[in-house]
Amino acid sequence: MMRRKEQYKEVEALTVSQEIRVRFNETDPLGIVWHGYYITYFEDGREAFGRKHGISYLDVHKYGYTTPIVKSGCEHKLPLRYGDVARIETTIVNTPAAKIIFRFKIFDGDNNLACTGETVQVFINPEGVMVLNYPPFFEEWRRKVGLVDE
Repeated sequence: MMRRKEQYKEVEALTVSQEIRVRFNETDPLGIVWHGYYITYFEDGREAFGRKHGISYLDVHKYGYTTPIVKSGCEHKLPLRYGDVARIETTIVNTPAAKIIFRFKIFDGDNNLACTGETVQVFINPEGVMVLNYPPFFEEWRRKVGLVDE
């Protein structure tokens, strides 16, 4: 039996890589990134993905929709430290459900995997109601980038 999580497929061609520099204010007194900032780094990855692929928050908003996060998870493997230049890889997951799933990998400056994570967003229409089908603009975007067969 296939577990539910395995039925969704990451799309390697739809991965964006972005570098960030760990800032002083993101660290604890030992110079290690506080765990809550990894969720902020995921946001950086989502924004970079959206800008590159034409589905930024502003793009979604112009159609009257919002996409709040309803679930997030993070698994820490190695600490990032003040001054590190880390790389965030953000990959969209192809799913038939009307939601946006991103998976994240954060690598330290030596290319060691420091963190993995996932966020799930849903679509809220202009009336403030969660929709159960992809909005037309997003379905069109999915076709354009090859997530849906013609």
